[in-house]
Parts: sequence; C-alpha cells; structure tokens
Amino acid sequence: MRKRRKKLFLTILILVFIVILLFLLRRPAGVVNGDDIKWGTAFSKDFAEKMSLDWRETYLAILDDLKPKALRLPIYWDDIEPQAGVYKFDDYDWMVHQAKERNIELILVIGRKLPRWPECHVPGWAASLNLESQKTKLLKTLPEIVNRYKDLDNLYLWQVENEPFLPFGECQLAGGEFLDKEIELVRSLDPKHQILVTDSGEISIWLRAASRGDIFGTTVYRVIWNQYLGYFKYPLPPKFFWLKANLTRFFNPGKPIIVSELQGETWGQRMPYETPLEEQFKSMDLNQFNENIAYTKQIGFPEVYLWGAEWWYWLKVKHNQPEFWEAAKKLINSN
Repeated sequence: MRKRRKKLFLTILILVFIVILLFLLRRPAGVVNGDDIKWGTAFSKDFAEKMSLDWRETYLAILDDLKPKALRLPIYWDDIEPQAGVYKFDDYDWMVHQAKERNIELILVIGRKLPRWPECHVPGWAASLNLESQKTKLLKTLPEIVNRYKDLDNLYLWQVENEPFLPFGECQLAGGEFLDKEIELVRSLDPKHQILVTDSGEISIWLRAASRGDIFGTTVYRVIWNQYLGYFKYPLPPKFFWLKANLTRFFNPGKPIIVSELQGETWGQRMPYETPLEEQFKSMDLNQFNENIAYTKQIGFPEVYLWGAEWWYWLKVKHNQPEFWEAAKKLINSN
C-alpha cells in the first residue's frame, strides 16, 4: 500500500511538473510574427569616439541611411556634468533635435549604469566619492535631464539605468532601493512617459527588474567570449525566452516585454578597437548576424533594438566592408 501511494505521489508530481512546463512554454501574449516586429537601433556617442569615428557623421548616417523609426540613446552622466553642478547638453540637444526633425522616437537612457563599457559612466569629479555620495549627486542630476527633454514630441520612453541587477562591467551595483528612488523621481517629474527597465536575457531571472517600470526590456546575445570557455554560444532555444516571459507575467500580469538589445556586433576578450579584425569575426560574422535576426524573429517580442550600429559603420568606412550595415539597413527599413 505504501509503495502504491509513493508511486501515485510521484506520478502526480510528474504530471504537475509537465503541466507547469507546458504553461511556461506556451506562446506568450504579445508575441508577434517575425514580419511584424518593430526594428530599432541604438547609438553611443562615447563608443563612436572610441572607435575613432566622427560621432556626428556616424549619428547622421544612422538616422538618414538606416532610418530607424526608434532609437535608444544613452545620455552619459560624465558627458553632461563634467564639473559638479555644471551641465553641458549641447551635444545631446543636437542629437535630440536631429531625431526630432526626422520623426524618430527616442528612448533616452539615464542614470549611472548605462550601455557600453565600463558600464558605470561616472564623472571624474564623482569617481572618488563613495557609492552613497554618488547616488546623492545623481539624484540632483536626473531632474536636469528629465526636465530638459520631457516635453519632446518624439520622446518615447525613459530607460532608467541599464541592467541594474546584472554584475557586469567596472561598476558597483547601486541596488533595488536606489533604483526605486530613481524611478519614483522620474515619474514625479514626467508622469506622461513610460519607464523601461532592462535585464540580461540569458543569465537573469527578470523578476526584480520586471516588477519595476512600465515596460521590461531583455537583451538577446548568442555568441560571447568567456574567460573560462573562450568563445561560447548559448545553447538556448527561442522558447527559453517564452518560458521567462510567462514566468514574468505570472507575477506581473500584462507586463509588456521587448528586446532592448540584440547582439549585432562582436564580443571578444577586448574591445573591438583593441582587437584584430579577423578575431572579431569569430564571435560575429554575417552568418551569425543573420542567425541572430532569425532567432529573435522566432521569439517574437514586438520591438527589437539592434546593438552595433557604430561597429557596422566602422566596418563600412574604415575597412570597406559594408555588408553588416546593408543587412541592418534592409531589416530596419522593412518596418
């Protein structure tokens, strides 16, 4: 009798597990066909300069040749506040104006931990301060940014911090409590626009990030370099992202999910501007680029922001290799 009960219990347990797994792997609400995805891209003034590009020329090429309908644009703290309390918005005013003239929607990324290495972009005058002092200073800076751009006709979203729970880069994490303060501050200054919060697609659970903000953004990376494994391709099917989306929406019903960053450039041991070209293609050649696009179409989240526009332009103008640029252009223009 005891053996029968044990078998019955195990059978029920297995059935429950299968039901839960099927629930998590079902097609999430909000998933679209690959042809219906809204494709955008991103631009980093800091990275363009590090790639020895004319950042204005690169930016205009992205706007006028790639012609994205939406652009993700980080506003780096160290760029706009070179001295404590002294703000320089000229470059960002110009970028915002150029996008506005072309009716391109902007996701403005603000905070301390923003896209591109070293992840934390802290002004030199604040770098020697402890973390708590940096937080205090940043809370005085955020209103300067939000109040300056909150009435833009083409402002789409605010993104507050970038992957704030991911321990990546030369960057001490500020924690969830501070992120909540930042979000609350941005909401109080601009209740009209929604807030995007992001996290890693492959190695994070999403729940902490997705419980904050109005929209959740995941990264999608396929081939990376790891100090223990070398070049490594994630062995994850597209439905892995469906599982995480369903789990996220179980705790956050109706939460919109987008791909805030799709790998479209190399990822190696060092930065691209420090790496021979043939080495760069080990993690990203044109076949891998196209495979990443196909993979993301299978996921089917309704918005996808490609990562790597500066790298494509660098290949085009510095190495006479326009293939990535043209492939991205064809995709983005298909919207």
